[in-house]
Amino acid sequence: MYIVLTAMLALNVSSDVLDGFTQVHDGLKRSNSNVDDRNGAVYRQLEDFALINPEKGQQWLDKASEVRMITSGLYKYVDSLKLAIVREADGKDGDPNHIVSRDDLEAASVIMLAPGTNRGTKLRHRIDTYRDYISALMPDTVKRNNIQASLSTQATTALGTLAPSSWEEQQFDQKPVVAAITLLTKLQNDILYAEGEALATLYSQIDAGDVRVNELNAFVIPQSRIVMRGGTYQANIVLAAVDTTQRPQIFINGNELAEGSSIYQVGANSTGNFDYKGYLQVQHGDGSVTTHDFNSSYTVIEPMATVSATMMNVLYAGIDNPISISVPGVPMGDISATMTNGSLTRQGDQWIAKPSTVGTDAVLTVTANMDGRQSNVASHTFRVRKLPDPTAYIAIAGADGNVTRYKGGKISKKQLLDTKELEAAIDDGLLDTKFSVVSFQTVVTDNLGNSIPENSNGAAFSDRQKQQIQRLNRGRRILITSIKAVGPDGVTREISPIDVVAN
Repeated sequence: MYIVLTAMLALNVSSDVLDGFTQVHDGLKRSNSNVDDRNGAVYRQLEDFALINPEKGQQWLDKASEVRMITSGLYKYVDSLKLAIVREADGKDGDPNHIVSRDDLEAASVIMLAPGTNRGTKLRHRIDTYRDYISALMPDTVKRNNIQASLSTQATTALGTLAPSSWEEQQFDQKPVVAAITLLTKLQNDILYAEGEALATLYSQIDAGDVRVNELNAFVIPQSRIVMRGGTYQANIVLAAVDTTQRPQIFINGNELAEGSSIYQVGANSTGNFDYKGYLQVQHGDGSVTTHDFNSSYTVIEPMATVSATMMNVLYAGIDNPISISVPGVPMGDISATMTNGSLTRQGDQWIAKPSTVGTDAVLTVTANMDGRQSNVASHTFRVRKLPDPTAYIAIAGADGNVTRYKGGKISKKQLLDTKELEAAIDDGLLDTKFSVVSFQTVVTDNLGNSIPENSNGAAFSDRQKQQIQRLNRGRRILITSIKAVGPDGVTREISPIDVVAN
């Protein structure tokens, strides 16, 4: 039962982290809708130009139609994977937009990494094919490199590991359902970004002057679509097929940007959704000026940090508890942490928490250096418990020199008489913690049914106990009971007895 409870605690993901992923996912869905609308606008421009001048425009429209078709196929395939993951977690009525089992750590691995289906590998191959296809359409080296970087599926080596992990393992292994869905929505965002760059490149291949005469559209291209509180939102305000010799005037919320600048920058000091609007003024060769309106929005979220106990979701007093701490986008060297009710020390990229008082919560606070400022990014509360009771045993050396732990049943009188002391430890393969035996009793029942107890000499068998063992006949029992042991947490407890049968 203890092992089952421990496993349940290890799967308990912080609701704050889950809520953070939900906010990011919602923001990405809105961003995807905006980017898709923008891509549709560019595509309609190509349609309009091809209708007016098919000789010049039809070839570019055909290529753009192919881009839209291939992009739509990959986008829908990602949607099918999101649906499969959520239904694995929530059942056949699961909805990616209303996830119930957000902290399920198995569904994403089952769907994406199961050897029978290899969906993660298939997705990686489709992304590779799509990236190469879009990159081939990009004559601009900078844009081509941006596409390749945003859709990269290279294997990477995670912190604390020696061998590189595949892209699909990094994305989906032991990820909560809400995190896996958010990552797939971010992938769709990158796919739409790549499509938009390809469509804009195709549009720029035709006579931009003819198109500008008929239609102009203002675009907002944010440098970062998700902003942490305390960070900075930055976006490029550009005009499609812009004339590089003529920079437009840009007005946002009634204020003009600096001359020659297309960067809109505003501090993100509070969380929430923020809208802004403005217009571009473009001077044409004939001296006339046209105005083109635009509007956009951005989302500011709370900073997030991942804080998890390596062994379990609670801390045990008196021992070293390994802790993993990371902040997305922040190097490990720029992360600091403190803890109440005990000590917290860094060991490389890991941390060791050693709480002091059982029953008093330990609060771990994480700060990070972001943009030259120290910001509090997370606070996590751990329950501090005493160590579980150990198991008493007798260490027996075999003929091969290996030591086994005898915990009851048949044993030879010689092995018992050769035993110097009784030992105790938690040896469940998780904690592996040694305890010190303080005292114990041995009890033998004589032929008249009388129980005869004898006390130990600390952890060692006393002479009178040795005599009891010496007098045992084969098949007779001696009970080692009233065993008291103390662990690293300083708590003395009475542990389960050992039923010994002389062989």
